[in-house]
Amino acid sequence: MTPAARIQAAIELLDAIIPAARSKGAPADRIIADYFRARRYAGSKDRRAVRDLVYQAIRLCGPVPESGRAAMLAVAGQDAGVASLFDGSPHGPAPHAEGEPVAKTGLAPKWLAAALRASGLGGREIAALLDRAPLDIRVNALKADRAELTLPEAGEPLASAQGLRFPSGTQIEQWAAYTDGLVEVQDLGSQLIVEALPVSPGDTIIDLCAGGGGKTLALAARLGNAASIIAADTDKRRLGNLAPRAARAGAAIDHIVLLDPGREMRALTPFAQRADHVLVDAPCSGSGTWRRSPEGRWRLDPAELARLNQLQDHVLDLAAQLVRPGGSVSFVTCSLLDAEGADRIVAFLARHPGWRAEALPLPLGRAHGPGWRLDPFHDATDGFFVAGLRSP
Repeated sequence: MTPAARIQAAIELLDAIIPAARSKGAPADRIIADYFRARRYAGSKDRRAVRDLVYQAIRLCGPVPESGRAAMLAVAGQDAGVASLFDGSPHGPAPHAEGEPVAKTGLAPKWLAAALRASGLGGREIAALLDRAPLDIRVNALKADRAELTLPEAGEPLASAQGLRFPSGTQIEQWAAYTDGLVEVQDLGSQLIVEALPVSPGDTIIDLCAGGGGKTLALAARLGNAASIIAADTDKRRLGNLAPRAARAGAAIDHIVLLDPGREMRALTPFAQRADHVLVDAPCSGSGTWRRSPEGRWRLDPAELARLNQLQDHVLDLAAQLVRPGGSVSFVTCSLLDAEGADRIVAFLARHPGWRAEALPLPLGRAHGPGWRLDPFHDATDGFFVAGLRSP
């Protein structure tokens, strides 16, 4: 592909990503993968260059752009090299016409930027949400130890017990250590949260929103398979990935429970008031993971945020039914919006008299309302809110 053809390919991809974001459709990564699957002629350098252009445009445009061309023209406004490729050459974009729409730049849509600032974030902290993230791994303590494991590349030791950091794009999945279950991809913040949970060997632990099982596997490794772990979720596809991942990691998961949305207690009744700890890694906007999925700013609107808040309240209320008297619940969101963090804990405590918030011992981050916050600017992690709750 010529350099101009790469610009045109980025425009075409953005023209698919923008409506998908508006309609809560396929994520950008999947759209990009499907695009190049149908274009085998594009080499690895072309694919990488086009992908970089697409994400450069997504990070630059806070409000949702009118079109892929408008988004790339915004990039051209800040990059003379890109601007020179709007030259009308074969397979490239037409020249920029006077008065043609150019996408607005910024950190996020106005309402969302205001919500982030109201949640205590300054401009530099919001901007850090759009940096490129490194790649963090957790050495699986069930099979290996960070101090003794030899990997194809040397990683930077992190503040977590088994964490290592590598540059973005490192092909971890191609390593034998990954195939053999010796390492798992997991952000430092996520690792630290699991290490801070108030759990002990012998406990019964429910991971209520387990998804693909990242924190489930980390819990099993932390406790040396000496706890009874129940992983539950409503997402059949994601939950279906857990059993093979657990087998690869040598992690013992006692029960994997598929839940019916809105009727979760039908499947969870056998565990009611029996759990020593319930982890609620709640569905959220993912504002703390924009470094990896910056188009998430385009997918969120006030109605979607309100829907997520209702869901977060719902799963917290489920957790309260599952934990034993005196047991604990941990609430986690990969979001820095107070609507998905501190506000949810305040609302929970108002609904459940006798419960109290508890501090969790994280080595990074800072207190925020009734919980704790980690963020890319201060801690070089994804953005998280985490709070501990104790049952009466």
